[in-house]
Amino acid sequence: MKKTTVILGLALGMAVMGGPAALAAGKVEPAINIDFSFEGPFGKFDRAQLQRGFQVYKEVCAACHSMNYVHYRALGEENGPGFTEEEVRAIAAQYEVQDGPDSSGEMFMRPALPSDRFVAPFPNKEAATAANGAYPVDLSLITKARAGFHGTIKQFFEGIGGPEYVYSVLTGYQEPPADAGEGPAGSNYNPYFANGPWIAMAPPLMEGLVEYADGTPATEDQMARDVAAFLAWAAEPTMVERKETGLRVMLFLFILAGLLYASYKKMWKGIAH
Repeated sequence: MKKTTVILGLALGMAVMGGPAALAAGKVEPAINIDFSFEGPFGKFDRAQLQRGFQVYKEVCAACHSMNYVHYRALGEENGPGFTEEEVRAIAAQYEVQDGPDSSGEMFMRPALPSDRFVAPFPNKEAATAANGAYPVDLSLITKARAGFHGTIKQFFEGIGGPEYVYSVLTGYQEPPADAGEGPAGSNYNPYFANGPWIAMAPPLMEGLVEYADGTPATEDQMARDVAAFLAWAAEPTMVERKETGLRVMLFLFILAGLLYASYKKMWKGIAH
C-alpha cells in the first residue's frame, strides 16, 4: 500500500508544472481553481454548458484529439448534453465510419449512427503523431487521467482537479521566463502542462473562435470552462446518478442506524449490562 501511494504521488507530481522557480526544481504548480456546477455532493452538470463544450470540442479540439470511448448516443442522455434524438442523429451523420464487409466481401463507408463511437480525426496513433509532431492524447478520460490538485486533504474535499487542469492548460500559455531554457523547436511554454513546461500544441483558443448557438460570448475563458466541463462529463457521464445513489444510501444507513439504536434501547431497557 505504501509503495502504491508513493508511485501515485510521483505520478500526480508530473501532472502539472509550476512557476519558474518551481519548474527548475521539478515541482508542479496547481491548476487554477474553478467553480463548476457539477462539483460537490449535490452538484449537477449544466446542460447548456455541456452543449457549448461539445461545440468547442467539435469545432476546435476534434481536429487533432479523439474521444474513442464516447458514443454519439451519449449526447442525448438526460443528465448530459441532452440533445434530442433527431439532433444526435444529425450530429453523427456528419461523419463517416467504415463498415462491412458487404455481400461482395468489401468494406464500405457509411454515415455514422448514434450507436457509433466518436470518429477519430486520424486512422491510428502513428498518423496522428506524424501530422502533429507529437501524439494528441485521447480526451475521453483526460479529466480522470490528469490531476490539477495535490495533497490528500485537498483532493478529498475538492477532487483531483481534472477539469481545472484542462482549463489551466488551455488558458495557461505564457512567455517563458529567463531561466526556462530553450524548448524544442516549435514548442510553447505552458507551466500547467503535465509533461511540460514545453508543449507542442499551439494555443488552441482565441476570442470569438466559435459562435455559440445560444449567443453566449465566446471568450477564451468561457470556451475553456465549457470544454473542461464537457470533458468532465465525458469521463464520467453517470456522475449525477452516482451522487444521487450515494446520498440515498447514506440516508438509508442513517435511518437504519437510528432504528438499530432504538431497538437496542427497547430490548435492553431495565436490564443491567
